[in-house]
Amino acid sequence: MDQFVINLIFVGASFALYIGIAIWARAGSTSDFYAASRGVNPVVNGAATAADWMSAASFISMAGLIAAVGYGNSTFLMGWTGGYVILALLLAPYLRKFGRFTVPDFIGDRFYSQTARLVAVISLLVMSITYVIGQMTGAAVAFSRFLEVDNTTGLFIASAVVFCYAVLGGMKGITYTQLAQYCVLIVAYTIPAVFISLQLTGNPLPQLGLFSTHTASGQPLLQTLNEVLMDLGFNDYTGNHGSTFNMVLFTLSLMIGTAGLPHVIIRFFTVPKVADARTSAGWALVFIALLYTVAPAVGAMARLNIITTLWPQGIEGEPLAFDEKPDWMLNWERTGLLRFEDLNGDGLIQYYNAANPPQRAIDEGWEGNEMVLFNNDILVLANPEIANLPGWVIGLIAAGGLAAALSTAAGLLLAISSAVSHDLIKSIINPGISEKSELLAARISMAFAIALATYLGLNPPGFAAQVVALAFGLAAASLFPAIMMGIFSKKMNSSGAIAGMIVGLGSTILYIFTYLGWFFIPGTNMLPNTPDNWLGAGLGMGISPLSFGAVGAALNFITAFIVMKLTAPVPTEIEELVESIRVPKGAGAAVDH
Repeated sequence: MDQFVINLIFVGASFALYIGIAIWARAGSTSDFYAASRGVNPVVNGAATAADWMSAASFISMAGLIAAVGYGNSTFLMGWTGGYVILALLLAPYLRKFGRFTVPDFIGDRFYSQTARLVAVISLLVMSITYVIGQMTGAAVAFSRFLEVDNTTGLFIASAVVFCYAVLGGMKGITYTQLAQYCVLIVAYTIPAVFISLQLTGNPLPQLGLFSTHTASGQPLLQTLNEVLMDLGFNDYTGNHGSTFNMVLFTLSLMIGTAGLPHVIIRFFTVPKVADARTSAGWALVFIALLYTVAPAVGAMARLNIITTLWPQGIEGEPLAFDEKPDWMLNWERTGLLRFEDLNGDGLIQYYNAANPPQRAIDEGWEGNEMVLFNNDILVLANPEIANLPGWVIGLIAAGGLAAALSTAAGLLLAISSAVSHDLIKSIINPGISEKSELLAARISMAFAIALATYLGLNPPGFAAQVVALAFGLAAASLFPAIMMGIFSKKMNSSGAIAGMIVGLGSTILYIFTYLGWFFIPGTNMLPNTPDNWLGAGLGMGISPLSFGAVGAALNFITAFIVMKLTAPVPTEIEELVESIRVPKGAGAAVDH
């Protein structure tokens, strides 16, 4: 059977399942739409949370970034998993006990201020729209290859599909859709990894295969990878070649950004009891670990496979000829995400680090690296093709990549629509709005968010995981400190929280604008995005735009506590409310305030 037909079968069947679930679980009330009527089983919620969490950045892009850099990009793994532990242990149960639908709802009531609610809504919208762009970017990559269309067409198809089931089902439909998507994505991610680990090391567990003996060379796989990379002028895979300070700062930014993600937090509002919030968080960590422990192996093994494809006899032998390119290269070239150019006209593909060329490249006068474009987001999706796995595995990973991107996109869109309809329209603009009108406003705002994310996704500022990292920085600088202070500081008042959020969000946006431009429009950045220009570069501690969220969070905390000391104290009833959230008394049944 033709590979295109196989892809259509797998992708079409998964989409039919998602849309069918959305119709079956169609939201009929605002409680259904925002929180699935608080009736989701903790295990189901754990799987749905894992799918919500493991976005296109995790499934499609993370292993590609690890493959490109090696140890230095393990920050994505450390930051995201560490942040989820903070969220599960320190925030989720308390927020569930508070008994609200959304994060701005909590901030508005805890800080007894509509202004605080409005600032939280703005922070949520900025962060969530940035995050959705990463998901649409990843979905576009998957659609473009497996439906054999260009990347832009793939983006429009992804937008249409997520519109169908997210707008229709709300949280109730999205929850059960995400359960199905988790099953699809985890099977799709692990099966190719098992096959490739067996091929390269004879070990069926990729987590162990990464540290096993490479069958062809007879030495550890990572040692082999280090050697072939250094032969081509690249850095060794297992070394740290960047700024340790920036690496720590980036990891911290991802961690606290994770704990401030509103689309993940609202998942904990769907369970019946506070105790269920902790249970579902535990299950989510188990489900997440099944993918995150495999990702480093996927990245390393794919990088080795690509190099050995381009240099079948090693750097001392002849490189791959242009007219001998395997089908996977031809397939991905059609998407515009992979490109080769015969710079010296010899018909052979010279692949090496042009910034640090090997001696042979100098001796033979090669013109430069002839793999002139390799989008890191294609690596996981191309992995089965690179390893010559069966067609059904390729179709499966197509469905898995799309499931990962669309599940998180749906969760983010729900957070956006809830913020607009519930926190902005119902709570601030028109408190007397009917439930039917509020539900309509939620669906319209979700549709508008899809359109905006699609437009911005046409020109993303980086790979899917890098765009997502920007969103995490925005969440770290704005929402996370406000939530933490709202739970653990009885003395934090509305003035302090508002000032902190404005300073944290504003400083982070300004820093991103300085180096990446405004709304990702090329040429609008004020300074080149290079380490030499970053803040602190003169002291050897340059701060990347992806890492600035941790600095923004620190500015948020400092500003909040200074303003708190200079303004009116918190009302007594608010102090008592905070105390009731923190004390585990009555932790069985959460009471809606």
